[in-house]
Amino acid sequence: MKDKIIAKATDLFLKLGFKSVTMDDIAGEMCISKKTIYKYFCNKELLIAETTETVHKAIHQSIDTIVAKDHNAIEENFEIRKMFKEMFKAGGTSPAYQLKKHYPEIYNTVMSREISECNTVFKQNIEKGIQQGLYRKEMLIDTYVGFYYTLIFSINGNTSSEKELKELELQALEYHTRAMATPEGIIELEKQLQNFNL
Repeated sequence: MKDKIIAKATDLFLKLGFKSVTMDDIAGEMCISKKTIYKYFCNKELLIAETTETVHKAIHQSIDTIVAKDHNAIEENFEIRKMFKEMFKAGGTSPAYQLKKHYPEIYNTVMSREISECNTVFKQNIEKGIQQGLYRKEMLIDTYVGFYYTLIFSINGNTSSEKELKELELQALEYHTRAMATPEGIIELEKQLQNFNL
């Protein structure tokens, strides 16, 4: 039952927002009593913390699956961007923005977890791109990783509209890739941009 509650709450939070969805809404959607939810979660904050952990795991499992497909480094980043677009297409308001505004402690926990995971993914991608001749060899990898996650997390935490967020994230990916790309990398970037439908 706990997993079912987390699954339904995750669905509602991402579609309608963390602030607007109540425990009554979740109970009503599941045709169970609110008391049943409180048996597993003593308050809404605990339920939100659990759902964000579930979303975090799902995101990183999807990223691992994409990385395992052995795309080139630039294509890999665009595949990850498509995955995010699909995963969060339902909502009108960015989940990260809502968390930061209404549940800052949970937001900070989520962000510190994401920074460490994303650091690894970004770093591996840059190293792969250098090996493939798509990114320049002489880069300071850790500096570029820092630039990119600062940009992405700043966009996520400060952009309320999900549609605007997707557009800005794609522009950030293009900006990041152009900064690192070799001439071959630019050709691959242009190809990926043409194939990516906003």
